[in-house]
Amino acid sequence: MSDKRPVSSDKQWARVRARLRQEFGESVYRNWLKPLTMDRVENGKTVITAPTPFMRDRIEAQFGERGRAAWSVESAEAIVDVEIISAGRTTKIATDEAKAGPDGADADNNSGRNEYLTPSPRVAASDPDRDALGGSLDRRFTFDNFVVGKPNELAYAAAQRVSGSDVVALNPLFLYGGVGLGKTHLMHAIAWDIRRRDPSRRVIYLSAEKFMYQFIRALRFKDTVAFKEQFRSVHVLMIDDVQFIGGKDSTQEEFFHTFNALVDQNRQVVISADKSPTDLEGVEERLRSRLGWGLVADIHPTTYELRLGILQSKVEKLGVEIPPRVMEFLAHKITSNVREMEGALNRIVAHATLVGRDITLETTQEVLHDLLRAYDRRVTVEDIQRQVATHFQIRLADMHSARRSRAVARPRQVAMYLAKQLTQHSLPDIGRQFGGRDHTTVLHAVKRIDELRSVDTHFNDEVDLLRRMLES
Repeated sequence: MSDKRPVSSDKQWARVRARLRQEFGESVYRNWLKPLTMDRVENGKTVITAPTPFMRDRIEAQFGERGRAAWSVESAEAIVDVEIISAGRTTKIATDEAKAGPDGADADNNSGRNEYLTPSPRVAASDPDRDALGGSLDRRFTFDNFVVGKPNELAYAAAQRVSGSDVVALNPLFLYGGVGLGKTHLMHAIAWDIRRRDPSRRVIYLSAEKFMYQFIRALRFKDTVAFKEQFRSVHVLMIDDVQFIGGKDSTQEEFFHTFNALVDQNRQVVISADKSPTDLEGVEERLRSRLGWGLVADIHPTTYELRLGILQSKVEKLGVEIPPRVMEFLAHKITSNVREMEGALNRIVAHATLVGRDITLETTQEVLHDLLRAYDRRVTVEDIQRQVATHFQIRLADMHSARRSRAVARPRQVAMYLAKQLTQHSLPDIGRQFGGRDHTTVLHAVKRIDELRSVDTHFNDEVDLLRRMLES
């Protein structure tokens, strides 16, 4: 195979891999993304090679849109297409939608096209790649495939209300929570449901990174008028991972005006982030205020029962036999990230398919030994509370009590600070584990400890010592 890559493409590919590694975590990167190789970059198209058709299909479904967004940010040239191949068949990701939607409609049927954007005549006439504006929708991410439990019931109900109502009542709908808890799934489900109910409504779904990329591209080609027309003429605008525009002043300015224009026209806006609007770092106060105008729905970390339900639903759709003991084991061990739990299940199924061994608890532990070892090393909020209480010679119960004396309040703030630094829990979840305190209390504790560390060397050393003890 001839190598047509420009000199800089290897460095760009390395940066893309590093970006995806940071976003999806070490385990997902090692098992799914690291085996990929770059074939070539030419004429605005990147070609990526996966070792097997099975891996190609999984990567296409799970990482396609993120991969294209990463290329858009890292590449010096405009990347309009990303293609993933294996030996034999070829499929496109990110810019080419699948032929059928979740209801099996053919793409050539105008009443049921699988697209996230119903393009204006200007777009259709000027740009043959109509998907270049937004991000592709995953056909698996529908309301029917979303497992509902107490941690996500509010977000699920709000998403259904937005997609099923002709009247804009919750504007914006702001979904937030940790990685892999279902924010993106709900956003895709909203888009699919709107398309199914009324194909004439124009919907744009894309990541904040891609919004930024499209804005920068419009500035570069002096086409900001067309950019504004595209984003301000839709019925529903959905922006995923809005925290990525933090610190990007020009992008925030444009998004602010786009947001206001849509709300003034009574058009629906749906946003997702990893933090609540008030906690978004590097985002202007006026934008944070507007993001909190409508309904802010927190997706809490999953419970054991919800994780088990997700696994059972996934196994049913895969059509494989998994012993109940194995699913109970996974639901118990992999607690922080649904995406990682599903990835573990995929590894087990792939191993059984490729190697021909039965799925047992023993083979599961063998296949997932690296992932399980990493989880065994993870620090919990309870570990932090116990270590800090011992260090400052207070009772463990004081971590949850209402006592406000400095001898108790300061160690409690240290524990909250370390919980924010060493765990993946959101601020509201940390607050709940400290006697049901509000997330603003946790945020205040984090800021206060940061201030004290910057002016008190002895205190800074104490916090560093506690952190090293917890990480060892």
